[in-house]
Amino acid sequence: MNPEEPRKEEPTKKLDLNRHEMPKQPPEVRRRNFNEVALGYTADLALDEAKRCMQCKKPRCVTGCPVEIDIPGFISYVVKGDFKGGIKKLKEKNCLPAVSGRVCPQEAQCESKCILKNKNGEIAIGRIERFLADWEAGQGEVDIPPRAKPTHKKVAVVGSGPAGITVAGDLVLLGHEVTIFEALHKAGGVLTYGIPEFRLPKSVVAREVDYVRRLGVNVVTDFVVGRTRSVEELLEEYDALFIGTGAGLPWFMNIAGENLNGVYSANEYLTRMNLMHGYLFPGSATPIKKHARVAVVGGGNVAMDSARTALRMGADEVYIVYRRSHAELPARLEESENAEEEGVVFKVLTLPTRYLGDENGWVREMECLRMELGEPDASGRRAPVEVKGSDFRVPVDAVVCAIGNSPNPLIPSTVSGLEVTKRGTLVADPETGKTTRDRIWAGGDIVTGAATVILAMGAGRKAARAIHAFLS
Repeated sequence: MNPEEPRKEEPTKKLDLNRHEMPKQPPEVRRRNFNEVALGYTADLALDEAKRCMQCKKPRCVTGCPVEIDIPGFISYVVKGDFKGGIKKLKEKNCLPAVSGRVCPQEAQCESKCILKNKNGEIAIGRIERFLADWEAGQGEVDIPPRAKPTHKKVAVVGSGPAGITVAGDLVLLGHEVTIFEALHKAGGVLTYGIPEFRLPKSVVAREVDYVRRLGVNVVTDFVVGRTRSVEELLEEYDALFIGTGAGLPWFMNIAGENLNGVYSANEYLTRMNLMHGYLFPGSATPIKKHARVAVVGGGNVAMDSARTALRMGADEVYIVYRRSHAELPARLEESENAEEEGVVFKVLTLPTRYLGDENGWVREMECLRMELGEPDASGRRAPVEVKGSDFRVPVDAVVCAIGNSPNPLIPSTVSGLEVTKRGTLVADPETGKTTRDRIWAGGDIVTGAATVILAMGAGRKAARAIHAFLS
């Protein structure tokens, strides 16, 4: 198909509103293992789902994609059974399709714009995307697109998360020399340390990082920019620099008892499990204490990841403790449904006020207040209001605080001329990623605060365009 030719819509095509569900492990099985929950489409399922696409003349789904994927384009190849053509079309805009196909909130982005959405029959775009990426991996050969003529310009990328990988992949194909500097011992950023194996297998992340390496990107691990070498030193060697270090500084509620043993930040808890393979202990070197009653404070995807991990680590009871109602949960519906199916108990309209410990300093109880919903606040959600005299206690032996994160202040504090917001995020142009410092761009969670993988990738794409224009 020539991408310059307008697609011909099929006016007589009958609407098929029956979205094909993805097979997944049964709840009673998956709650005790770390294997991937969603099993992916078979070729037949992918083909049947792709055939439902209307191939609109003005595809609104594309307007909902932060990385501007030609969605009807790659789906049209699937309809024809040309999976190789489909993955090639997909990778024109997305170098991490196996990742975004698994963790991108398509229901709030591309799928929400689908013309069939009005009839609750939107196309399962992310599932077809994941199928193509996994199909390619199963072939054992990955096509590497040609690089442009070398420009002899050098770009340093700080951080190997979704923003950094995207900007690096785009710039290297444009002919620039690109080096990613990663502080941890494995590349992938939040994809590696934050998202559990059962939702995003680390083999998938490693596969996608390897693809970027094969494009020609140099990836350096165990390199803490701001300590190993400063940004100023890197700017002496590189023509441009992109900061994509994410938001790894955890928030706490600043209530009594947070220093008790058994009270974790979600960052620590998930990093020990994922990056350090704590879930494999004693097969790994990272010891993990088994807990019986775990409370996870928060209602986002990170909270769901933490709660579902605690179940798999053998906890008898796991609670999601959230101060608003179930309807206001910020987590993806798919993730909260999976958690409930697996046995996580939701204690909504509940606010922890302090943690109480035993004589050895281990948390043993969580004191809470009942809440009720008042008028909408600045976020548009109804604000939680305390119910006076509603104090109660919940027995727990572990608490995971998953209420949000801020960027690590290391780089902003060691670089002059970088403007920072009150939230600790970098000030950068939303369309270009340009910071207030010459030759420095930024994108992802360090600019927006904790957000989604695909939004970070979109920021990386915009920054790559701007950096290329500058270098050209």
